[in-house]
Amino acid sequence: MLARTGSFTAVAAGVAVLAACGGGSDTPTATQAADGSLAKVADIPVGGAIAASAGGQKILLVQATAGEVTAYSAICPHQGCTVAPGNGELDCPCHGSRFDLTGAVLAGPAKEGLTPFDVRVEGDAVFAGA
Repeated sequence: MLARTGSFTAVAAGVAVLAACGGGSDTPTATQAADGSLAKVADIPVGGAIAASAGGQKILLVQATAGEVTAYSAICPHQGCTVAPGNGELDCPCHGSRFDLTGAVLAGPAKEGLTPFDVRVEGDAVFAGA
């Protein structure tokens, strides 16, 4: 019985660790608004990015310079993990790939940059599509 309890404790601890790794509650995330916009421009930090979704696709909304919003797929080209906004860059938590705010590779193992995603700014909001 002691061995089973120890195994259960190890499994429970492993589940807790996995849950902690999958978190990212401190990562800014946009939720599609009633007007169909992905985010307000003001919600995207200048020199940074926020996570969002459009049509079921995970994307990153980037504002490298004030008023200019671009977007990229949040799927890492290395092995398909979800890339998250970092400190002035975009980071893959799985294997350490890092991308600049243009989606280009800063550090591998990814060999390709992030795939661009079409967005447009209308007034103070960002919408999917060109």
